[in-house]
Amino acid sequence: MATRRPTPHRFSPHIAGVAATFLLVALHMRPSFGQEEPPPWLLCGSDDSRNYTANSPYEANINRLAATLPKNASSSPVLYASDSAGSIPDRVYALAACRGDANASACERCVAAAFPGARRGCSLAKDVLIFYDLCQLRFSNRMFFLDQDNFVTTRYVVGAPISDPAAGAFDAAVRLLVNATADYATGSSSRRFATGEVGFGNKSTSNNPRIYALAQCTPDNRVGFCRTCFSQIIGQLPEYFSGRNGGGIFGTWCILRYEVYPFFSGRPLLLLPPFVATSPAPAPAPPATRTQDKSRNKAGAVLKVVMPTIAALLAITVICFWTRRRRSAAQYFRPYSASSDDIQGADMPLLDLSTLRIATDDFAESKMLGKGGFGMVYKGVLPDGQEIAVKRLCQSSRQGIGELKSELVLVAKLHHKNLVRLVGVCLQEDEKILVYEYMPNRSLDMILFDSVRNKELDWGKRFKIINGIARGLQYLHEDSQLKIVHRDLKASNILLDSDYVPKISDFGLAKIFGGDRSKYVTHRVAGTYGYMAPEYAMRGLYSIKSDVFSFGVLLLEIVTGRRRNTGLYDSEQDVDLLNLVWEHWSRGNVVGLIDPSSPSDDHRHPPIEQVLKCIHIGLLCVQRKPAARPMMSWVNVVMLSSSSSTVSLPPLSRPALCIQEVSAIGSSDGTGSSAAMSCNEASITELMPR
Repeated sequence: MATRRPTPHRFSPHIAGVAATFLLVALHMRPSFGQEEPPPWLLCGSDDSRNYTANSPYEANINRLAATLPKNASSSPVLYASDSAGSIPDRVYALAACRGDANASACERCVAAAFPGARRGCSLAKDVLIFYDLCQLRFSNRMFFLDQDNFVTTRYVVGAPISDPAAGAFDAAVRLLVNATADYATGSSSRRFATGEVGFGNKSTSNNPRIYALAQCTPDNRVGFCRTCFSQIIGQLPEYFSGRNGGGIFGTWCILRYEVYPFFSGRPLLLLPPFVATSPAPAPAPPATRTQDKSRNKAGAVLKVVMPTIAALLAITVICFWTRRRRSAAQYFRPYSASSDDIQGADMPLLDLSTLRIATDDFAESKMLGKGGFGMVYKGVLPDGQEIAVKRLCQSSRQGIGELKSELVLVAKLHHKNLVRLVGVCLQEDEKILVYEYMPNRSLDMILFDSVRNKELDWGKRFKIINGIARGLQYLHEDSQLKIVHRDLKASNILLDSDYVPKISDFGLAKIFGGDRSKYVTHRVAGTYGYMAPEYAMRGLYSIKSDVFSFGVLLLEIVTGRRRNTGLYDSEQDVDLLNLVWEHWSRGNVVGLIDPSSPSDDHRHPPIEQVLKCIHIGLLCVQRKPAARPMMSWVNVVMLSSSSSTVSLPPLSRPALCIQEVSAIGSSDGTGSSAAMSCNEASITELMPR
């Protein structure tokens, strides 16, 4: 079906209230339908006196904003930016916002295209609001940022009608979904963005469709304002979308859309249990006799007294239940501060407990993958066939709640190929569960230190694992929105997918750092024996260089196939791994420490030059002084990605003291700090405030 170019609509900048500004047309649909108007959707200032002239200072100010606003919006963590240019009377105010599921490059392209699109559609208009599928732009000659009215530009393609018997139930499912999605976007997201999904289980509806929704409010607005904005546009749905399988409303401050197909990127952040329509009311009973009437009158009199009492008790019970449940949820969704900075609630899918019980055969022992201080990890399969790892905190203990909160906030905000991906979270019925993507090859230590399985790791795979861990750490330290110190990097916290791609996991001890401070002090040292940097174990000083030290230990483990010192000296060397490697390096026979189980892909010896470079990097990362250890970006770009013939590696000094020595010295250093260290793979965690 050929579609016509949408006609720009005009609006007065002084319209009072939201309701007067609604212009309802259809949004977007799957089948051809006569009301379709594709993006862009526009509103133009209605007063011709508010037009500017070509090549005027006002147009020059628009051009200035067009050069900077796309980049500012795409580089913002919430994909939102506002700015102004010029001076009165030619000052231009502008706002750009991208949809929460857009990536930075798509956001920048969309906002950049919106400027010429707005000027083509609303020629020479000073006040323009334009929507594309992934972004919106408004510029005006007045400072509209404090407006309380939600100017709405809408181009709806109302979806195909639902069959009459199912229309009422379908509308009820839509109301349930859009309200839940809007509520989630309002209260649980720093971006004020959410997507949702619900199954529609009425058998009279063909194919039992699933309904998808998206809600977004501009992130600079308060929660109360966003809630009011959403309630106003949700209130329009029954009037304009009753019995329709899709539609939406777009406004300056908030937007809402629902469809029966997934129209957004990624998995929904909110998964609701299937909606099952209630059965129709029974047929009316035959007329009663006079005797029956008397009996019913007496019964009715009793019921008039009893029923209100029962209803009141039920209402009180329900209110108490939901209040308690909301408080319980708020306890674990409350913004968690891993440092002095406040972190807003993270965006993450909420999974139903019943779904996880089915996925794991009710947390069967046969599905258990491992056990730690926090609880158990189970393998599961979601209804769509996705394999998952379910991390379930023990209900009988409060140990690990702080770690779970940290993971909940951090992992949801971190997205990188070499970081484990959070699939969802479940906090129902006092359960505290994190769900991750399943890693078929489990953790690195289960292969590297296994005398049989370590033969799977030829040198090519080992080098790929080293590179992947380094890239993941660089993202945490330098490239992510939140700068993170992991504090518990070790072989058991490196997971491997089916292609042996490494993914850093377990952010329970992670800390956020920022500003100009390079070191932080904690009086509660927590971590794993053998991987701790000495300044952290002795004085509680941690920084990104603490992670670099752990990476160096891990790198040497991968090359040699030997565990770091576990508290029991080797009968032959009587030294820990770091000193063992240093002594062989100093004598020039470090090649003898290469794991014999790591042949190269062609079954010959691994490339000696590359192995020596890795050992050099490992020793450099475990230097005594943190300043002597490299940044991970340097490890990646300069060392691991470059030829030794073109890069001169820094000279080395003896590595830091082994942790046994550190422990002995730390007791008499006068600082009063104490180190809690583990001799096995389990982390020791202090749950006091950090």
